[in-house]
Amino acid sequence: MAKDWWLYHGTGEGAVRRARLEAGSPPPWRDFTGTPDPVYAPPGCTGPAWERTRRRGEGYVPDGPEKDVVNTALHLRRPLLITGKPGVGKSTLAYSIASDLGLGPVLHWPITSRTVLRDGLYLYDAIGRLQEAGLEQLRTPGAVAAVPPAGAGPAGAAEPAEPTGPASGPSIARYLRLGPLGTALLPQDRPRVLLVDEIDKSDIDLPGDLLTVFEDGGFDIPELARLAKEDPTVAIGTDDDPDAAVQITQGRVQCRYFPIVVLTSNGERDFPPAFLRRCVRLHLEPPRLDKLARIVQQRLKVDIEGSEEYQELVQSFLERAEDGDLATDQLLNAIQLRLAGAWSDADDRERFLGTVMQHLTGPSA
Repeated sequence: MAKDWWLYHGTGEGAVRRARLEAGSPPPWRDFTGTPDPVYAPPGCTGPAWERTRRRGEGYVPDGPEKDVVNTALHLRRPLLITGKPGVGKSTLAYSIASDLGLGPVLHWPITSRTVLRDGLYLYDAIGRLQEAGLEQLRTPGAVAAVPPAGAGPAGAAEPAEPTGPASGPSIARYLRLGPLGTALLPQDRPRVLLVDEIDKSDIDLPGDLLTVFEDGGFDIPELARLAKEDPTVAIGTDDDPDAAVQITQGRVQCRYFPIVVLTSNGERDFPPAFLRRCVRLHLEPPRLDKLARIVQQRLKVDIEGSEEYQELVQSFLERAEDGDLATDQLLNAIQLRLAGAWSDADDRERFLGTVMQHLTGPSA
C-alpha cells in the first residue's frame, strides 16, 4: 500500500507526484540558488532516449522498504548510494525513478579506475582548439598564434590556460561540453536523474572529490572563468546534446534543484565516512520467490503460478544461486528461451541450465 509521503511509487503515471516533487520545500541546507537559462529546454518524455529509460524503468519491481529509502533521498535531496551483488537491479532502480516520475532520460556516468571528477563535470578539447588556432595562423599570414601556458583543472589534471586577445583563435565554446554530472547540475525547476555506475571501481580520490560538488550543488569551469571579463556568458553543449547551447555565466554552473543522484556499488571497496554521511544508503538483497514471480510477470507477462514448467525454472534458479551469485536477468533469459520453444528437450535440461545460469561468482564461475 502506498504511503502518503511517498513521491516514488514504482508504478508509473506520476504526474501528480512529480508536481509534488517540484513544489516541495528542500531542507534549508539543500536549498540552491541557480537561475535557469530561459532558452534551454532539457530533454522531456519523448524521443529514443526517453523510450530507453521508460522501457528499462518499467520493468523494475520495488519493495516497500526500497520505496521508503528512495523517497527519503528524494525528500532530503541527497545522493542515493545503492549496494548489492551484481544483477540485483541497482542500476535499473535509477531508470525506475526517472520513468515513474516522468523526469526525462537518465544521465549515465560509468566509472572506471581512470575516472576523475572532471570527466563527469565537463569535457574540454584543448588540443583541438590549439590545432584550429594553428590553422587560422596559416590561413592568415602574419597572425601570431597564442600558445597558452600550462594550468590546472579542478581535478588536478594539467590543462592549458586560456589565451586572450584577437589572435587567441576560435571560440572556446566549440570545444567545451558538459559531462553527465555537469548536465545534471544545470539550474532547473525539475531534477534530472543521474546514474553514477559502479563508483566502487573508481580511483581512491573520486568519492572525496565529489563531496564539494554534492555540498555546493555546483562547480566552476576554470577555462570559462578566466575569460569572464571578456566574455561573461558562453553557450556550450550538454551531455545529452552537444548542440544544446546552454548559457554558462562567469564560468559557474549552479543547480537550482539538486539532481537525483543514484550511485551504485558492488561492494568492492569501502568509502570514507565523510562520503557516506552525505548519502542515503540502500542495500538490495537478491530477490526471493515472490519478488521473482512479480519480476517475471512485469517483464515477460508470464504467470509463474500458472505454469509448472516455469515454477521449476524459478526453483532451479534459486537452488543454483546458493552455490554462487546469479543475476535476475539470467532467469528472464531462461524463461524467454522456453517461450520461444528453445531447449525444450527434457534430456537437455542440465545443459540448458548450465548455459543460461552460469555462476557469476563461486568455484564454478
